[in-house]
Amino acid sequence: MNQIISKDAIESIIGTDNHDPFSILGAHIAELKGKKCVAVRAFLPDAVKVEIIDISNGQAFAANKLHDAGFFEAVIVDRKEIFAYRLKSHYANGASAEFYDSYAFTPSIGETDQYLFNEGNHHELYEKMGAHIRYMDYFEDKLGGISFCVWAPNARRVSVIGDFNCWDGRRHVMRSLGNSGVWEIFVPGLTVGQNYKFEVKTKEGHLLEKIDPFAFYAEVRPKTASKIYDIAGYDWQDKDWMQSRPHRDWKREPVSFYECHLGSFMRNLEEGNRFMTYRELAPLIADYVKKVGYTHIELMPITEHPLDMSWGYQVTGYFAPTSRFGSPKDFMYFVDYMHQQGIGVLLDWVPAHFPKDAHGLAKFDGTALYEHADPRQGEHRDWSTLIFNFGRNEVKNFLISSALFWMEKYHIDGLRVDAVASMLYLDYSRKDGEWIPNRYGGRENIEAIEFLKYLNSICQIKHPGTMNVAEESTAWPGVSKPCSEDGLGFTFKWNMGWMNDTLSYFQKDPVYRKYHHNNLTFPLIYAFHENFVYVLSHDEVVHGKGNLINKMPGDFWQKFANMRLLFCMMWAMPGKKLLFQGSDFGQ
Repeated sequence: MNQIISKDAIESIIGTDNHDPFSILGAHIAELKGKKCVAVRAFLPDAVKVEIIDISNGQAFAANKLHDAGFFEAVIVDRKEIFAYRLKSHYANGASAEFYDSYAFTPSIGETDQYLFNEGNHHELYEKMGAHIRYMDYFEDKLGGISFCVWAPNARRVSVIGDFNCWDGRRHVMRSLGNSGVWEIFVPGLTVGQNYKFEVKTKEGHLLEKIDPFAFYAEVRPKTASKIYDIAGYDWQDKDWMQSRPHRDWKREPVSFYECHLGSFMRNLEEGNRFMTYRELAPLIADYVKKVGYTHIELMPITEHPLDMSWGYQVTGYFAPTSRFGSPKDFMYFVDYMHQQGIGVLLDWVPAHFPKDAHGLAKFDGTALYEHADPRQGEHRDWSTLIFNFGRNEVKNFLISSALFWMEKYHIDGLRVDAVASMLYLDYSRKDGEWIPNRYGGRENIEAIEFLKYLNSICQIKHPGTMNVAEESTAWPGVSKPCSEDGLGFTFKWNMGWMNDTLSYFQKDPVYRKYHHNNLTFPLIYAFHENFVYVLSHDEVVHGKGNLINKMPGDFWQKFANMRLLFCMMWAMPGKKLLFQGSDFGQ
């Protein structure tokens, strides 16, 4: 029996501790007794016999089983060059399977892509990372399959697991690419619709099952796997809207937002109170929005998230519309339909923090990768979530590419950026001793500020005519000023102060309002400091606060009269407007 591979090399594969299994598995030029030959190696657990099939002539070469765990090697002495082959695996029950070898292909992500990612400037990162349909060169052919790429620089080993390999982390171990921290493998023959995750082996030897941070689609909760999906091929019909968008100046045009939560807008009571789908909701929402006269809808987070009971602000899938309401192409239809009706679509986007769910971004490779290691920087006590490390190039690139992805692939017209105040201040909702000053000794989060400026600048460069809106509750100066004027570069800023002062005034009995007119006049003092959106948002109905109509004093008729007065005054203010669903008719 001819054997070239060393015992140590075999053990590194069997123990799945080799960061570059391609250096051992697959076909390699070798030397046996001073003569050139070809060695083909495969690790196929459960196989009792393996053959190497020459595609050109069907000749079969038997491989020797060098380890009971399923390590095979065929030393082909009459071949001097690597040739096109398939593996044929035989099993104890008499079954067999013939397939292409994943370890016969070159990397699907190039060095330039890796460099731009590590530098933080790969704006189309979603085209490379994650799971993608590829057609890879294989001698004279192009073979279809799925390439998988994931960033886990501190992992000992990363495998892709899924329906296609019995969720066995030994079968498709990925290779690490240089010092980029990126792991990659191409699996020929895979198709869309299959579920997958990444199995990450930490430095301590623990195994973690993680969803794909760049996944386009996910299983319906409570299941958590990512799904292989092809987002190409949707036939968009919003040409007129998209051609006119770069020429729109929303600061000078009438804008009113309808803040909408798809999960509670309407349910299908006849089918067990199930969620409506994107396609079902599109005409219902569009008809109402057009009837009332809104110009845009602002969707509360439709990015994938674990809990139905939440608003969606604890995001696990930054590139995936939630599968609760349908497929990614169903959501494309939703946006397309709105545009055809002349309605703009904004998304609530959450770059400030992410949840601690074990299958998500938290401790992705066993270390604080996307978040800060120190809880004084990396944890939101109020929400029990983790804070992105904006000082890390790859993390910034992940978020920037997410923002651009929605505008490019889903024709989204802008983002409402959530919890901006928590990003700007290192001491946000923290007591003395619970936060770390910046390098100048201050409380400003310099890295987050730079991130927000870059986000707003690149969105305008790549997608002119879109708008980014800040939910920012403090007096930070220049939130909606251009970056060239040392502002943050947002198009608009929510006027949270006006909302609080005005509701405080209107909740009082008219007898006492004369002592509180300052609540109405004070917002006018700073009305032109920013490009404001005057909001009566979901924030005023959460956590048991009750709906707007019940905040008004008086009897049934007086409550509605006060609401009408509130809306009249709101619409007379110098800025854009936003109402949460149901508020406009006193729900």
